[in-house]
Amino acid sequence: MTLRQAPAPTFTLIDPSTGAAFRDVPRATVEEVDAAVATALVAQRSWAALPPLARADALRAFARAVEGAVEELAQLEVRNSGHPIGSARWEAAHVAQVLNFYAGAPERLSGQQIPVAGGLDVTFHEPYGVVGIIVPWNFPMTIASWGFAPALAAGNAVVLKPAELTPLTAVRLGELALEAGLPAGLFTVVTGQGSVVGERFVTHPDVRKVVFTGSTSVGVDVAAGCARGLKPVTLELGGKSANIVFADADLGKAAAAAPGAVFDNAGQDCCARSRILVERSVYDRFLELLEPAVTGWRVGDPRNDDTDMGPLISASHRSTVEGFLDGASVAFRGSAPEGDGFWFAPTVVLAQPGDRIAQEEVFGPIVAVLPFDDEADAIRLANDTIYGLAGSLWTENLGRAMRVSRAVRSGVLSVNSHSSVRYWTPFGGMKASGLGRELGPDAAEHFTETKNVFFATDPS
Repeated sequence: MTLRQAPAPTFTLIDPSTGAAFRDVPRATVEEVDAAVATALVAQRSWAALPPLARADALRAFARAVEGAVEELAQLEVRNSGHPIGSARWEAAHVAQVLNFYAGAPERLSGQQIPVAGGLDVTFHEPYGVVGIIVPWNFPMTIASWGFAPALAAGNAVVLKPAELTPLTAVRLGELALEAGLPAGLFTVVTGQGSVVGERFVTHPDVRKVVFTGSTSVGVDVAAGCARGLKPVTLELGGKSANIVFADADLGKAAAAAPGAVFDNAGQDCCARSRILVERSVYDRFLELLEPAVTGWRVGDPRNDDTDMGPLISASHRSTVEGFLDGASVAFRGSAPEGDGFWFAPTVVLAQPGDRIAQEEVFGPIVAVLPFDDEADAIRLANDTIYGLAGSLWTENLGRAMRVSRAVRSGVLSVNSHSSVRYWTPFGGMKASGLGRELGPDAAEHFTETKNVFFATDPS
């Protein structure tokens, strides 16, 4: 008699725009995670021993492979995540740009020569070894690249766990790395549950750094687990960012830009400016200008080029977002398709500072509008949450812009715009929004440890 082996556990992917299942993806076991880490450990030693130019050329080849697959990656993201096709194409191209940027890092990870008596003292940037990266479901491609590109550039191997809901682009990026010539095992994508794969990254002794993007509550658990292993961690967590509009601002521009700042990716963005703080003297006028901008926000089929916003990621998440409207004072709403798919209309709520909608992260297309009295009041309200990730302020007064931007406790701020993330500038939060920084010119160095070596030259 032949004993049949039980099939490997899988997870079924759902198209958010239709609610239909379309693919099963494996859930890795702890043993499979351990095997991936063991292979990565071997690959990393050879990778780190390569001349910097060789690592740089390999990363540029990886970038070219991604450039050639932009449309394929974008279509995967539309199906898996419900991102509008225009956004998805930008995200795929962004991955290639991040790889190209950090391809310059291997030749620029320079140590120091420090003057000392009796010899020569120099420092080296040594890679950690194997880095575990845990990626959320809201921006699967871009956030993955913010971790794996600088980590690889610094000489590490990467084992990456995509979110269970949205693994497809990460899996394809892992394949593209191999097709581009990166060594097998150097960049491995392992699909599965956070409680299995992510937890093993935290506890595995050969994973020497963990990068986590996700909720603050889970991030605290990740940090605590890493602390037990004296393992460094980078955390990019939640947000409740403020969009501050002063009376002297160009109100038309501020109102026209507000929907994109909070409804992009259906509000599923830790940087979403989900609180609009408006100076009381122009509060009513701003709302008048905001309404047509919101009602004109195009929600629909993410496959269409003219769609601004697609669906939410899942039925359960839509239910969570809807819960934030219980007892809320809705000022006006946009429109969204009916029927199948996890659709939700953009919504503007009038709120008070202590309201749940003004304090907690919604992660959906709902924005709270609150009045403020003066500059000090605006700063107080902007800082009146546990979070401190991003934010914007609109004013024509340069002095005010400087004062407020220094006083608001957020890691990334924009003046008269909503720009948050550029791969060549640092990104990260304060307070409950995270630890450490990603992107920018120093990101590769954050994936290294500094080694100090003293060479005695004077006879003893």
